[in-house]
Amino acid sequence: MQPQQQTIIDNKHIPERLRPAIASLCAVGADLAHLIARGPLGGALGAAVGENTDGDQQKALDVMADEAFSDALKDAGVRWYASEEQEEVVELDPAGSLALAIDPLDGSSNIDVNVSIGTIFSVFDAGDDANASFLRPAREQIAAGYIIYGPQTGLMITFGAGTMFFVLDPDSNRFVLVNEAVEIPATSTEFAINASNYRHWSKPVRAYIDDCLAGTDGIHGRNFNMRWVASLVAETHRILSRGGVFLYPSDSRPGYERGRLRMVYECAPISFLVEQAKGRATDGTDRILDLKAAELHARTPLVFGSAEKVDRVAAYHDLPQEEVSALFGSRGLFRE
Repeated sequence: MQPQQQTIIDNKHIPERLRPAIASLCAVGADLAHLIARGPLGGALGAAVGENTDGDQQKALDVMADEAFSDALKDAGVRWYASEEQEEVVELDPAGSLALAIDPLDGSSNIDVNVSIGTIFSVFDAGDDANASFLRPAREQIAAGYIIYGPQTGLMITFGAGTMFFVLDPDSNRFVLVNEAVEIPATSTEFAINASNYRHWSKPVRAYIDDCLAGTDGIHGRNFNMRWVASLVAETHRILSRGGVFLYPSDSRPGYERGRLRMVYECAPISFLVEQAKGRATDGTDRILDLKAAELHARTPLVFGSAEKVDRVAAYHDLPQEEVSALFGSRGLFRE
């Protein structure tokens, strides 16, 4: 799949040295949007084609997207390319000054059910060491964003001076700026978590969710709605649009001790976007942007959204264990 060269995003909003990389991402994103919109007419995009190096099932569109982004970024100033779909960092251009990490197709399990999916990316300055260019504090990102493929195709992006939202105009094939200062609403009555894993969560997480579910009978004194899409891009887009909190905590299942989301190409860029939109993002207690991955595909718990909500989750983790146990014992809605 070759990107459509006429795809344009207004360069005045993009730092000069990042323009070729962002334009390439947008060009591939526009092509993917067209392909995804065709659904089954575009082929078996949701067909399983194997597993990635982390043991997750790959869909046909995962592989197609990875190849398309990799090819398009070779002449865009990107030296190092780190993808969820590849085991090691790939060198694209030895003279490039950027290190770009990417989840080429987030939420691919939703391809066949017509739910919004996306592409997540993070940009650092490139060093001479491939892995070290990415295994650094997340606050050192110089850009981050996602492209969401849904009823609208949009680009949410930050360069460290606020979060901007562009929408792909299907008539002109241009990404048009529609909000130059996205801000997460300070209050909301929505939370997002996969409640089927309730029995595996830690007591602080269960206590927090129990208090939300208690509604007007609980300590919050109001009713909440629960959301869960199983697409990180879709979840993030909803929270950036109308607030709330998203939780993907660690839990007691083997392989979930550090959650399931990847630090480098999922949690770090989402956290950068969220903080630039006046929200917060933590691993439950510590700020994500102050953390760094120990290895390329390392995982981390993730809690993000409206600042007050994220702070409240952290407060549950900061309580002494005996106090959390008391809260859980007296308010747990799922107690037998």
